[in-house]
Amino acid sequence: MSKTTDQKPRESGPAAKWVGYRPEIRVLDCTIRDGGLMNDHRFSLDLVRAVYQTCCEAGIDYMEVGYKASRHIYAPDEYGNWKFSSEDDIRRVVGEKQGAVKISVMADVDRTDYHEDIPPREKSVVDMVRVACYIHQIPTALDMIKDAHDKGYETTVNLMAVSVVRERELDEALELFADSEANVLYLVDSFGALYSEQIHYLVGKYLRYARQSDKQVGIHAHNNLELAFANTVEAIIKGANMLDASLAGLGRGAGNCRMELLLGFLHNPKYKLRPVLKCIQEHIEPLRKDLLWGFDHTYMLTGFRNLHPRAAIKHNASPEAVDKVKFFDELVDEQ
Repeated sequence: MSKTTDQKPRESGPAAKWVGYRPEIRVLDCTIRDGGLMNDHRFSLDLVRAVYQTCCEAGIDYMEVGYKASRHIYAPDEYGNWKFSSEDDIRRVVGEKQGAVKISVMADVDRTDYHEDIPPREKSVVDMVRVACYIHQIPTALDMIKDAHDKGYETTVNLMAVSVVRERELDEALELFADSEANVLYLVDSFGALYSEQIHYLVGKYLRYARQSDKQVGIHAHNNLELAFANTVEAIIKGANMLDASLAGLGRGAGNCRMELLLGFLHNPKYKLRPVLKCIQEHIEPLRKDLLWGFDHTYMLTGFRNLHPRAAIKHNASPEAVDKVKFFDELVDEQ
């Protein structure tokens, strides 16, 4: 049984409530968007359709299909379709969009021609734009949030690498985001470096700012220390209501919170586990031999040191991938 959301003794009988029955909880599938970081976003239309159909059958609330990257910055012939997530490509996946699943895209600050590449909501099948930024990019992020909001989209702000942001800067950022048009403030553990105590503290902080303007708090966790699921549960208990996960944890480096674990934890009859397991079995696990996501000692080491996993990804793609001790020594020497 999952934990209650407050500090009172657990109730028994008809009054007892599961965490998953909080009606405001929403689950977002980021398999294609985050997983695309492992193959330059070269997922076939058939695979993306399979994930979309799975989200529909499983009752998942949002599916993030990819990024809205600028074709002036990234050469289209060097990346797959989901680096750019054109309206035509998304429509090839969702068709008439008869299901209840909402479609999301991510727009990175300084990597998106958002005025041009994000059309007005009435001309798009996209429902939500998630603006991702680092702490030094907040002015542009605020403009992007307003642009997407004014075009009619739901919006979130995903402040990346929060584990290396100084306290004062984080407070200032959250104050600005609380005054923005964003619907959700996302806690993003980009390096998979946070522990439960830090999740408790940070979700509490985010909530204090979010509640000033009736916003929600979300959680996006990476699995470098095998804590993505556990930290997502801790965030739920503290009051986070937007939850990111991916099928079999497919995502950059060590990957994300596993969707199958999250849906099982929520115990909400709205969510169906069988379609998720079927898609993992038939479509996701066959990718593992080439994409090499998931827990690995190199990702563990970057997580321990609160570092971006790019060095681990590079090492794992090298002929010396099996030599984890060498990677450890290189990290020690660098620090």
